[in-house]
Amino acid sequence: MFKVGFAYDSHRFVQNRKLLLGGIEIESEYGLEGHSDADVLLHALMDALLGAVGSGDIGTHFPDNDPKYKNISSLKLLTKVNEEVNQKKFVINNCDLVVIAEKPKLKPYRSQIVASIAENLNIAKRDVNFKATTNEKMGFTGRGEGMAAYAVVSVVEKKLWQFLRDLNSEGSIK
Repeated sequence: MFKVGFAYDSHRFVQNRKLLLGGIEIESEYGLEGHSDADVLLHALMDALLGAVGSGDIGTHFPDNDPKYKNISSLKLLTKVNEEVNQKKFVINNCDLVVIAEKPKLKPYRSQIVASIAENLNIAKRDVNFKATTNEKMGFTGRGEGMAAYAVVSVVEKKLWQFLRDLNSEGSIK
């Protein structure tokens, strides 16, 4: 009835490309390399959602050797993943997301990223938690070679979610 998905993604920095995180353009001298728009945060989120509902991974659904996904917006792909979650009769309960990078500073973009993801998944902003941290100059992220992201999500079977929502609206649950 309740399921959890966990995922990790990483991309290297490249010049002459926009940096997108959570569907939001981030001011940066570097973007991320990838077949799509390389939104490392959304890629981790999509993999976690697909894992939670037992539907494989984004490489299976959106192969990097398929030209129709070249430079595609990861928000468009997230919409398709959300459709898969709904088709499997699950509702997203919450998402907990973290980006690991030495630069740029992401705190100024936090509310925009949360709003973008919540809107795209049609869930409340309070159900999307986003944070960013550094790797204390260790490893590839610490050397400024790229970014990584982790995502944990929980989903609930739609029937149970509706039952709990109805109980709550009747005042039976506080």
